[in-house]
Amino acid sequence: MTILGQSLRLAIVVLTGLIACAVPGESSAHTLKQERNCLALSIYWEARGESRIGMIAVGWTVLNRVQNEQFPSTPCGVVHQGGEQAPCQFSWWCDGRSDRPRDRDSWRTALLIAARLLVDPPSDPTGGALFYHSTTVKVPWRRKRVRTARIGAHVFYR
Repeated sequence: MTILGQSLRLAIVVLTGLIACAVPGESSAHTLKQERNCLALSIYWEARGESRIGMIAVGWTVLNRVQNEQFPSTPCGVVHQGGEQAPCQFSWWCDGRSDRPRDRDSWRTALLIAARLLVDPPSDPTGGALFYHSTTVKVPWRRKRVRTARIGAHVFYR
């Protein structure tokens, strides 16, 4: 394992420990780990080819939904909304393929970003976005939304 790989692993362990210590009780720590993993999976599958800020932006969109009463109140609730059959909120969740990350480095990065977003989040680069889509697809909504940012290969909206 490279020094960078060891550093990333250590950072994940430390941040996971911080999350676990943030709320007393074994079930709370387990729940926080699940929420981090749901957020990390969304970051991984939606933005693993993006810059760090692009990955943070996708993560913030999930967290903005968590804070909005029109959506579930947890990262896992937001990611799983609509179930595993289309239509769903995130295409990677209901595409019928395995959700297991295949790129170890990108998965570690997604875990680090998810943990940071849950413990000590940087500012939201999306301007409060609740929705986004890839720049490679036509706007998928019938309803007009307010564009808040374009970051990498994603356009963000409220």
